[in-house]
Amino acid sequence: MSLLDRIRACHRWNPSDYRPFVIEGTSFGYITGGLAARLADFPGIFDVGAAQVSLSSRLDGFDSRSEAVGEAVLRLVESGDLPEWRGENYPLLRRWGDTPVMTIDRCAAAPFGIRSFGVHVNGVTQRDGQPFMWIGLRAMNKPSAPGKLDHIVAGGQPHGLTIRENLIKECAEEADIPRLLAEQAKPAGLVSYLCEWTDGLRDDVAFCYDLDLPADFVPRNTDGEVDDFYLWPLDQVIERIRETEDFKFNVNLVIIDFLLRHGYLGPDDPDYMHIVEGLRRGGVG
Repeated sequence: MSLLDRIRACHRWNPSDYRPFVIEGTSFGYITGGLAARLADFPGIFDVGAAQVSLSSRLDGFDSRSEAVGEAVLRLVESGDLPEWRGENYPLLRRWGDTPVMTIDRCAAAPFGIRSFGVHVNGVTQRDGQPFMWIGLRAMNKPSAPGKLDHIVAGGQPHGLTIRENLIKECAEEADIPRLLAEQAKPAGLVSYLCEWTDGLRDDVAFCYDLDLPADFVPRNTDGEVDDFYLWPLDQVIERIRETEDFKFNVNLVIIDFLLRHGYLGPDDPDYMHIVEGLRRGGVG
């Protein structure tokens, strides 16, 4: 596999299999025909048509929408039509910085195909003048990508927190990174993608951060979501991405973006332009 193949895997979906999820004339997601049929059981909340699924116009405010959809989602979780309730609300918006039109439990984000946001931290250090990257091993009880390799810190963006607040929270929970050290993480752009995955349609934007860690720092998980940490030379990280399926799919993109930004991957690579374009082909408009 090539690095470009990893990117291509994050841009595969068939629009004909989905119907737009529309609120006040604006599409905020994509829903399969199967889920649309179940949403028809909630006529006071969803207006289900052959071409789209709309939120009922009687729900015209943030609170009323969030409450009504939350009740429907909970019932669909109980019936087994949606995955396990996460108890973490995601904001529903098209572009980060917009005012959310409602919130929805994280378990419904991919099934509803809504745009989700998150933070990913490249935790790097130097050993004998060579770059090393800290890699986390996701716990086997994680609802998404159990047992896959991940960043030292990564997490979805819940409603009610700034990106920086969420970054500091995730650093503490996932790797026991002290606040003063976490605050040194440098924002480094974003990657985005739109693809079908095991949990639904992933329309995601990952805000990327680089964090230089002291040579003697050793991460320690505090929330039970990481089983182990590894400190690997960057060449080993690249080889693992190229040769195996061990990394969580979106982590591949963030690390490839890191390689571009720090000059480990340059224009002499024949796939360079396709890689650069592909890191944001999912769109953030």
